[in-house]
Amino acid sequence: MAMDPNPKSFPILSYVMARIPSLSPRPPAVEFDIEQPASPPSRHAAKNPSDLSSSSSQIVDDMPHLSDPKVLASMTSAISDVAQTRSILKTLGERPDHEAIDTAKAKLADVEANLSAKLQEIVLSPRPADVEMLEWRALLAERENECRQAADKEKQLYSAIVQLDEMHEAYAKMLKEAEQRLVKIYESAERGLQEEKLDPVSEETNEEVARILQEANEKEIDRINLSSRRLQFLPEEFGRIRGLVVLDISSNQLQNIPDSISGLENLEELNASSNLLESLPDTIGLLQKLKLLNVSGNMLQALPDSICHCRSLVELDVSFNALTYLPTNIGHELVNLEKLSTQLNKIRSLPSSFCDMISLRYLDAHFNELHGLPQAIGKLTQLEYLNLASNFTDLTELPHTFGDLSSLRELDLSNNQIHALPDTFGHLENLEKLNLEQNPLVIPPMEVVNSGLDAVRTFMSKRWLEILEEEDRKRTLEIDEQVQTGWLTRSTTWLKSYISGVSETVSGIVGSPNSPKDPCLEQQL
Repeated sequence: MAMDPNPKSFPILSYVMARIPSLSPRPPAVEFDIEQPASPPSRHAAKNPSDLSSSSSQIVDDMPHLSDPKVLASMTSAISDVAQTRSILKTLGERPDHEAIDTAKAKLADVEANLSAKLQEIVLSPRPADVEMLEWRALLAERENECRQAADKEKQLYSAIVQLDEMHEAYAKMLKEAEQRLVKIYESAERGLQEEKLDPVSEETNEEVARILQEANEKEIDRINLSSRRLQFLPEEFGRIRGLVVLDISSNQLQNIPDSISGLENLEELNASSNLLESLPDTIGLLQKLKLLNVSGNMLQALPDSICHCRSLVELDVSFNALTYLPTNIGHELVNLEKLSTQLNKIRSLPSSFCDMISLRYLDAHFNELHGLPQAIGKLTQLEYLNLASNFTDLTELPHTFGDLSSLRELDLSNNQIHALPDTFGHLENLEKLNLEQNPLVIPPMEVVNSGLDAVRTFMSKRWLEILEEEDRKRTLEIDEQVQTGWLTRSTTWLKSYISGVSETVSGIVGSPNSPKDPCLEQQL
């Protein structure tokens, strides 16, 4: 489950927690006859595909002291808080997504604002002349208490969402700290057996960094390339190189970027790909001239909301990380973005603001966990390349507005669970490449799909015309019914009026005292 530490990120912690009886998966109960001895387990039955036996043996080979019972007992004691927190979170549930959290925070702010307005209204309300001061104060206190209770009741659900997210955030930090504690315990057990060796490459790198900083003090530098230098940290002094336009620190061992990077006010290109970054500094939002940002191939689990302030961004590459969402307002702010690469992450949904990226031409979101696309995706009328492949069982349908992507030229929907293309698909007149492999398509049928793009487009266009014709037929029938109903109503009204007029005429003739009398009718039989 998602609350278990990832063996790749927390190898020692995963190994130790897997050996705590209360946390390791329990085998299913086996029924047996007390008089019939149980048969010995087979070699194949002892292995479970979900076991981490291979990774466990690997880590023991790399860190042999883990098999020492004393070391393992010490480590188990050191992570008791992690085990307890994991049990609590397992009961509370998975972490809410980013949009749900933002919505909850916004709702809480609204409730607080409404409460403040109501309290101010209560305080400023005039005291009636027939109510004494003490009684009036008690009445105001009662009203204030009622307002606060109503607000607290309204905030319960939203507060629970925010608190659950904070608990998961704290748990994530706890995992990192626990892994560090375990590393120290192991190193103390190993101390004396191995000697640490200095890396001559790191010394050379430090000398090169010092040389660059010295050169920057003497003259203006606009480009720096420190790619593939085994750099483990970036000095704060880099933020003082004001004239820097291009900075390449890719393929190093950086775990963070200093906050001082905000001082690079002229920076247009930043390549920090293939490092060990777990987060980006909030100050990155101050890089107002940044046009290209590449942070692919790191360990990022989230992007800071401040990245939305980099409004000059034209190209953003966040692929091959561990992202589960994008910032809520990313579409509202990054209106100049033309190329976005988010492939090889764990993104479950795109924010609704995404549809406001009116300049977007290229979007690669393959190998994620997308459940669908925003309903207004058709607003991206400049989009030319779209790759949604390999979202597997999560992506099952496309929105009706998909056919409004009028500039789309290349589309990859392979390896998903799409059963039907949207009825508007035939509108994609500029589409040149289409991949629909490995989908359980019914509309269009597979024989049409196998015939190629033109056959698919023709089938969907014909289907759209049939839908329009059916709608026209229904509309015509409705109009005919309305006309027929109106004719009958008018005919009935006319007939009633005619009969009423004749009745009045006859009544007037028969009932008038001055009307001539027929002697034949007057005579008595």
